[in-house]
Amino acid sequence: MDALHRAFLDHLAQTSPQPLALDIVHAEGCWLTDRSGKRYLDLVAGLAVNNVGHRHPRVVQAIREQLDRYLHVIPYGEFIQEPQVRYAERLTGLLPDGLDSAYFVNSGTEAIEAAVKLAKRATGRTRLIGFRKSYHGSTHGSLSLTDNAAKRYRNLPLLPDVDHLTFNDIGELDRITNDTACVVVEPVQGDAGVRIPDQAWMQALRERCTSVGALLIFDEVQTGFGRTGKLFAFEHFGVVPDILVLGKALGGGLPMGAFISSRERMDLLTHDPVLGHITTFGGHPLPCVAGLAALEVLLEEDLIANAARMGEHFKQGLQHAAVEEVRGTGLMLAAELGDGDRVQRAVHGSLDQGVLGFWFLSCPTAFRIAPPLSITPDQVDQACAVLRSGCADQ
Repeated sequence: MDALHRAFLDHLAQTSPQPLALDIVHAEGCWLTDRSGKRYLDLVAGLAVNNVGHRHPRVVQAIREQLDRYLHVIPYGEFIQEPQVRYAERLTGLLPDGLDSAYFVNSGTEAIEAAVKLAKRATGRTRLIGFRKSYHGSTHGSLSLTDNAAKRYRNLPLLPDVDHLTFNDIGELDRITNDTACVVVEPVQGDAGVRIPDQAWMQALRERCTSVGALLIFDEVQTGFGRTGKLFAFEHFGVVPDILVLGKALGGGLPMGAFISSRERMDLLTHDPVLGHITTFGGHPLPCVAGLAALEVLLEEDLIANAARMGEHFKQGLQHAAVEEVRGTGLMLAAELGDGDRVQRAVHGSLDQGVLGFWFLSCPTAFRIAPPLSITPDQVDQACAVLRSGCADQ
């Protein structure tokens, strides 16, 4: 073990007993390079962060140009900062009516927290509803909505007045009542192993929330920005949320989150009391310019359509007796292997052959596939050959 690896273990707080501990010194497009010069085809994209690939030239250029202007100048909301304004204007211009005011924060988790606060403010209610096998973050509020007992039990008690319904079960929607402030849902469940609900269920959920006056919050932290083959996953269902939560790819590779709603609803955070939500570094100019540049790349280079095509390419390429199914849409996929140990062997075996994959916390029996949306057919073929080889060895 070299000195850097030793310092990594001794001085950086760890998140697991056995981290992969790759020592990455360069990243470009769909490739990572470690200190020894070995290259890895990236099927993880920073967990759905680097949707346009690593270090896209337009994203890097936008960051460099902003560095020559200014960095942090004031906590969020007091100054007119062009990077914030231009990004909010472009984002909301791509969204339906009612999603026309954006508040930038530091992460998807913070955006969930703020969205729930806004829902309580707007409805005057306290009851929150999430779904079984969901994942919304690790802070107390977002963890309260997350249904993962292994992550929750050391942090109890969490927020009161929170309930979890069965995802994609119309029969449980009557538990959303006149006491419900909001319902928080992933339009495609990610950490559960990529679970896509029925369109009828999603539409029934929207109708139930509307009928009882509960706000519908879509957590598109992972599904947004082309990941599912649409710009936003809600477009698959013909359903528009009251509040949209974004993160991950939002910042073009830099940390950023946002929650977006109507101007009328967002104005509630300005008074009674003022600073209904406040964040020092939210809307930092670097992730704003990086995110806007990445969004333009996503649209202009046809990466959303490429995600849909390459997702189908993966499904065809992963036909193998050891792969029970490949679930998902676009480049948000889960290859079900049926056994957690097999997934771990596949992850580490693929890594040895230069392909970086990952697993799911709440679905350890499946292999995660979420590469940059710029991945090419040849790269998909290379990845599938390695994965099939790994399956054959088990």
